[in-house]
Amino acid sequence: MVSKKSRSEVRRKKHMKLRNRFSGTAERPRLAVFRSNNHMYAQIIDDTDGSSKTLVAASTLQKDVKAELEKTNNVAAAAYLGKVIAEKAKEKGITDVVFDRGGFIYQGKIKALADAAREAGLNF
Repeated sequence: MVSKKSRSEVRRKKHMKLRNRFSGTAERPRLAVFRSNNHMYAQIIDDTDGSSKTLVAASTLQKDVKAELEKTNNVAAAAYLGKVIAEKAKEKGITDVVFDRGGFIYQGKIKALADAAREAGLNF
Protein backbone atom coordinates (compact mmCIF):
# COMPACT_ATOMS: atom_id res chain seq x y z
CA MET A 1 0.00 0.00 0.00
CA VAL A 2 1.32 3.41 -0.98
CA SER A 3 1.28 5.94 1.81
CA LYS A 4 0.64 9.60 1.09
CA LYS A 5 3.31 12.04 2.27
CA SER A 6 2.25 14.77 4.66
CA ARG A 7 2.07 18.38 3.54
CA SER A 8 5.08 19.33 5.64
CA GLU A 9 7.20 16.57 4.09
CA VAL A 10 6.21 17.69 0.59
CA ARG A 11 7.01 21.33 1.46
CA ARG A 12 10.42 20.36 2.88
CA LYS A 13 11.25 18.45 -0.29
CA LYS A 14 10.24 21.42 -2.47
CA HIS A 15 12.31 23.73 -0.29
CA MET A 16 15.42 21.56 -0.68
CA LYS A 17 14.96 21.53 -4.48
CA LEU A 18 14.77 25.33 -4.46
CA ARG A 19 17.78 25.67 -2.15
CA ASN A 20 19.91 23.58 -4.51
CA ARG A 21 19.15 26.01 -7.35
CA PHE A 22 20.25 29.23 -5.66
CA SER A 23 21.97 30.63 -2.60
CA GLY A 24 22.51 34.04 -1.10
CA THR A 25 25.76 35.87 -1.75
CA ALA A 26 27.24 38.97 -0.17
CA GLU A 27 26.01 41.03 -3.15
CA ARG A 28 22.57 39.37 -3.32
CA PRO A 29 21.62 37.73 -0.02
CA ARG A 30 18.65 35.37 0.27
CA LEU A 31 15.30 36.55 1.66
CA ALA A 32 13.98 33.39 3.34
CA VAL A 33 10.35 33.20 4.45
CA PHE A 34 8.76 30.75 6.88
CA ARG A 35 5.07 30.60 7.65
CA SER A 36 3.65 28.74 10.65
CA ASN A 37 0.01 28.50 11.67
CA ASN A 38 0.28 31.51 13.99
CA HIS A 39 3.25 33.61 12.85
CA MET A 40 5.50 34.52 9.93
CA TYR A 41 9.27 34.89 9.88
CA ALA A 42 11.54 36.57 7.32
CA GLN A 43 15.35 36.55 7.29
CA ILE A 44 17.94 37.95 4.93
CA ILE A 45 20.79 35.44 4.83
CA ASP A 46 24.30 35.45 3.35
CA ASP A 47 25.19 31.84 2.37
CA THR A 48 28.84 32.35 1.41
CA ASP A 49 31.70 30.22 2.78
CA GLY A 50 29.45 27.26 3.59
CA SER A 51 27.94 28.90 6.65
CA SER A 52 24.71 30.86 6.63
CA LYS A 53 24.85 34.22 8.36
CA THR A 54 21.64 36.08 9.14
CA LEU A 55 22.05 39.73 8.25
CA VAL A 56 18.51 40.96 9.00
CA ALA A 57 15.52 39.25 10.62
CA ALA A 58 11.91 40.14 11.36
CA SER A 59 8.90 38.20 12.57
CA THR A 60 5.38 38.76 13.77
CA LEU A 61 6.56 37.72 17.24
CA GLN A 62 8.57 40.93 17.72
CA LYS A 63 6.92 43.39 20.09
CA ASP A 64 7.06 46.39 17.74
CA VAL A 65 5.56 44.38 14.86
CA LYS A 66 2.96 42.64 17.03
CA ALA A 67 1.80 45.98 18.46
CA GLU A 68 0.84 47.20 14.96
CA LEU A 69 -1.16 44.08 14.06
CA GLU A 70 -4.58 42.81 15.06
CA LYS A 71 -3.73 39.24 14.03
CA THR A 72 -0.32 37.77 13.28
CA ASN A 73 -1.35 35.08 10.80
CA ASN A 74 -3.22 36.86 8.00
CA VAL A 75 -2.36 38.53 4.70
CA ALA A 76 -2.25 42.01 6.26
CA ALA A 77 0.33 40.81 8.81
CA ALA A 78 2.42 39.31 6.00
CA ALA A 79 2.32 42.58 4.06
CA TYR A 80 3.38 44.55 7.13
CA LEU A 81 6.22 42.09 7.77
CA GLY A 82 7.41 42.56 4.18
CA LYS A 83 7.53 46.31 4.73
CA VAL A 84 9.44 45.89 8.03
CA ILE A 85 12.05 43.50 6.59
CA ALA A 86 12.62 45.84 3.61
CA GLU A 87 13.13 48.85 5.90
CA LYS A 88 15.61 46.91 8.07
CA ALA A 89 17.45 45.75 4.94
CA LYS A 90 17.73 49.31 3.61
CA GLU A 91 19.20 50.42 6.96
CA LYS A 92 21.94 47.78 6.47
CA GLY A 93 22.48 48.86 2.85
CA ILE A 94 20.85 45.81 1.24
CA THR A 95 18.72 46.49 -1.84
CA ASP A 96 19.04 43.35 -4.02
CA VAL A 97 17.99 39.94 -2.71
CA VAL A 98 17.05 36.47 -3.95
CA PHE A 99 13.56 35.44 -2.81
CA ASP A 100 13.31 32.03 -1.12
CA ARG A 101 9.65 31.14 -0.63
CA GLY A 102 10.60 28.17 1.54
CA GLY A 103 8.70 25.58 -0.48
CA PHE A 104 5.41 27.40 0.09
CA ILE A 105 3.14 28.19 -2.87
CA TYR A 106 3.54 31.76 -4.13
CA GLN A 107 0.08 33.04 -3.24
CA GLY A 108 -1.70 34.58 -0.29
CA LYS A 109 0.62 35.46 2.60
CA ILE A 110 3.87 34.68 0.76
CA LYS A 111 2.85 36.83 -2.22
CA ALA A 112 1.69 39.67 0.07
CA LEU A 113 5.05 39.67 1.90
CA ALA A 114 6.98 39.68 -1.39
CA ASP A 115 4.89 42.47 -2.92
CA ALA A 116 5.19 44.65 0.19
CA ALA A 117 8.96 44.12 0.30
CA ARG A 118 9.21 45.14 -3.38
CA GLU A 119 7.10 48.25 -2.79
CA ALA A 120 9.31 49.20 0.17
CA GLY A 121 12.43 49.09 -1.99
CA LEU A 122 13.85 45.55 -2.22
CA ASN A 123 14.70 44.28 -5.72
CA PHE A 124 14.09 40.63 -6.64
